[in-house]
Amino acid sequence: MIEVLGWMSICVGVGFTALGCLGLVRFPDLYNRMQAATKCVTLGTCGVMLGVFLMSGFTALGVKALLCALFVLITVPVAAHALARGSLIFGVKLWKHTVKDEFTDDRGGESIIEEEK
Repeated sequence: MIEVLGWMSICVGVGFTALGCLGLVRFPDLYNRMQAATKCVTLGTCGVMLGVFLMSGFTALGVKALLCALFVLITVPVAAHALARGSLIFGVKLWKHTVKDEFTDDRGGESIIEEEK
């Protein structure tokens, strides 16, 4: 029974990772793509690692899988936030159909929404 749950967790993790890859291809700008990569790949990797833990139990492999999942869960969102903030400060334009830009209002600068040509 636990092995079935492990395989289900791995399949869900691979599904999330595949959706993240699709988001990288389909989304229009850096910020949307970064969101897809961060959320989907984080959940996907943690799902796969949880599945590995469920299948191997409290062995060295299982504990390492849990530690890897914890490391990914902590570091990937922080790194994506830092990259997105750096991109905004550097001036990478938002998509032209962006509805709201709160960052520009907060810093009192000019809009970074891409103009139509």
